[in-house]
Amino acid sequence: MRLRYSKLTHNQTNKLLEHFVAGTPARTAALLVGVNRNSVNAFYHRLRIIIHDKLFEEMEELAGEVEVDESYFGGVRKGKRGRGAAGKIAVFGLLKRGGKVFTLPVPDTSSDTLIPIIAYKVQPDSIVYTDSYRSYDVLDITDFKHYRINHSKLFANKHNHINGIENFWNQAKRHMRKFNGIPNQHFNLFLKECEWRFNMGSPKQLLDDLKTILKNIN
Repeated sequence: MRLRYSKLTHNQTNKLLEHFVAGTPARTAALLVGVNRNSVNAFYHRLRIIIHDKLFEEMEELAGEVEVDESYFGGVRKGKRGRGAAGKIAVFGLLKRGGKVFTLPVPDTSSDTLIPIIAYKVQPDSIVYTDSYRSYDVLDITDFKHYRINHSKLFANKHNHINGIENFWNQAKRHMRKFNGIPNQHFNLFLKECEWRFNMGSPKQLLDDLKTILKNIN
């Protein structure tokens, strides 16, 4: 199994697929497999493009109980929401409880930006859980049933929480830290990789999915 036009052998490709799934950085994978680091970088980059395109092809509406939240990636110092997040990339996420997560970078976290995304991605009459950030106030007068949790007081009140999407943020940031800085122009590819990892499940499921994708495009 090889990517079209790749100079990697079948055996090298399979080993690199396993290292990609394991989250092995390109430099380490190149040393372990015995190939040029630039070849591994190109291979990983191609895989991320394929994953990115696959997720958009399979994009579907979320329904039922949906958690939404925004987070910030990158930058050299901690920042607040909005203008306080200097040097960081704002990301908006929606998670169907018991289902999949959907993410995308956003220019800001105002209600004018976030609410149309919720309206587009979430079916009417769904239950939407948020924190107490003011941009979500508009949800109180929409077709959604809106619950909010005030994190200054508590993090969960029975079903009222956003622990699922916050768990995704933690996983995504932990994975991205392995790469010691990600170019802004490639950030969305890494973000979608994290989304794919979260949605697909176990390492075996990830590997099987990658092999199926490559089989279908070759």
